[in-house]
Amino acid sequence: MKKVASAGRPVAPEETSRSERKHQAIVEAAKELFLKGGYLGTNMDEIAAISEVSKQTVYKHFASKEALFVEIVNSMTNTAGDTVHNQIPELEEGGDVARYLADYATRQLTVVLTPPIMQLRRLVIGEVGRFSELGKVLYERGPERAINMLAALFERLAGRGVLAIDDAKVAASHFNWLVMSEPLNRIMLLGDEAIPKAGELRRHAKDAVRVFLAAYGQEPARRPTPPQRRRR
Repeated sequence: MKKVASAGRPVAPEETSRSERKHQAIVEAAKELFLKGGYLGTNMDEIAAISEVSKQTVYKHFASKEALFVEIVNSMTNTAGDTVHNQIPELEEGGDVARYLADYATRQLTVVLTPPIMQLRRLVIGEVGRFSELGKVLYERGPERAINMLAALFERLAGRGVLAIDDAKVAASHFNWLVMSEPLNRIMLLGDEAIPKAGELRRHAKDAVRVFLAAYGQEPARRPTPPQRRRR
């Protein structure tokens, strides 16, 4: 079925393509300006100028600056989440679970701990009092999505006898914050220059996985039996 313009005439494919290109140009320009100047420091005239469209065209695609800002938060967090969680290979039969989880953790750290994502996070936190919806979007697309995806993965691994887990979502939360909390807090407070190098990220991931498997691994050495109470 052909798309129909507001005047009732069919929309030609080249028109749709042109509109999509303008939409993307607006989003890219807005992302650059929001991350550089913040929400209050960015205006629609600047966005129109950088995206090389009219201000009227910007408002045709986005009803307000707030709507455009929400779109930026959505697109950046969705892209990061897709990169981390999509197309994750299953652990091979007899595979090294510690290495498998360390690879996952390293991938998560590498994707999330980048200047644009950290800048976005600081920007959203600064605007939560003004636009509470932004914090909700970032949380749902970021930490909550990560924990839900990890919970599903851990349920599969527990079903195969690889992990010993009673509550997959609790285990996922433990894993997520063992991996993310220290470097994330450091970068958020000290700035992008505190982003660790690749080797440091890998070492941190391996340490986090070692602690996680001490609690949730199936190996007897990692699942110590609680001491027996003496009977009186």
